[in-house]
Amino acid sequence: MASQMVRHKKTMSQTLIFSCVILCLFWVLSTAELQRLQHGVKEDGSLSLLVVGDWGRRGSYNQSEVALQMGIIGEKLDIDFVISTGDNFYENGLTGVDDPAFDESFTKIYTAPSLQKQWYNVLGNHDYRGDVEAQLRLVLKKLDGRWLCLRSFILDTEIAEFYFVDTTPFVDKYFTHPEGDVYDWTGISPRNVYLSSLLKDVDSALKESTAKWKFVVGHHTMKSAGQHGNTQEIVDRLLPILEANNVDLYINGHDHLLQHISSVDSPIQFLTSGGGSKAWRGDVKWWDPKELKFFYDGQGFMSMQITETKIDIVFYDVFGQVLHKWGTSKKPYSTF
Repeated sequence: MASQMVRHKKTMSQTLIFSCVILCLFWVLSTAELQRLQHGVKEDGSLSLLVVGDWGRRGSYNQSEVALQMGIIGEKLDIDFVISTGDNFYENGLTGVDDPAFDESFTKIYTAPSLQKQWYNVLGNHDYRGDVEAQLRLVLKKLDGRWLCLRSFILDTEIAEFYFVDTTPFVDKYFTHPEGDVYDWTGISPRNVYLSSLLKDVDSALKESTAKWKFVVGHHTMKSAGQHGNTQEIVDRLLPILEANNVDLYINGHDHLLQHISSVDSPIQFLTSGGGSKAWRGDVKWWDPKELKFFYDGQGFMSMQITETKIDIVFYDVFGQVLHKWGTSKKPYSTF
């Protein structure tokens, strides 16, 4: 009897230790600092890239046509990488790392030589409706070396820093009124801890940054005249951090269109590139014309060309025609 009690206490002790280890590991994972990645610039110190969002439809809804033009423009600009603003696989993300949609919506679509560069991806709300962690696993990178998807991370390119932010967990309705959709919140719970940690990490990283240009990339719209409109949760919680830390651009998808909104309250430019496949024609809300610099309710993508002193943004339609250009400049760093 005594030996059984000892074994029982030992088992309980081991269970308690194991539980504590798991809880501590969870805490570390949920509060970990943003991972920092590096990507070099060209020999002349410049950087070129494309931005596309809301695309993964096995080539349908003109996804293949957009990909074709991306390849052409990508070659002309000699791009260094591609950014995806999320909703990478419709309608419900990936079912797992062996889901054929990865090959059929990504590898077999973006085949142009110029697009065989690194892709930096964020997750969208549709990605969270599948096995969300499948997109984060290294197995996909083994299947296609271009693929890189993390929940939130920093891309340091020497002349600019890109802050990729996981915006889906901010949106209340996905938790309170999912409307029949099932979201995979693995790695998110407890939600308040996850979001508080993420906001703290983004704020700290931006404050410590010495980058000349600071761009934030997320899936959800912060300011938009499209169907989804403003995403109030990130307007309330994330935008003040961006404004306080002199962020230059907020880049997103979610609304299936191309758009440029200029803030009258701050230098931040709000750029939507969500025209990678299915577009929403005629779905536009009124917006102050002093802020709405460009709105196109069709398919297409965006390019960015960056130097230490200047950025140039161009939006293209499904035919590769230039729809809108915008640029700005900053003084170079002083050598004294």
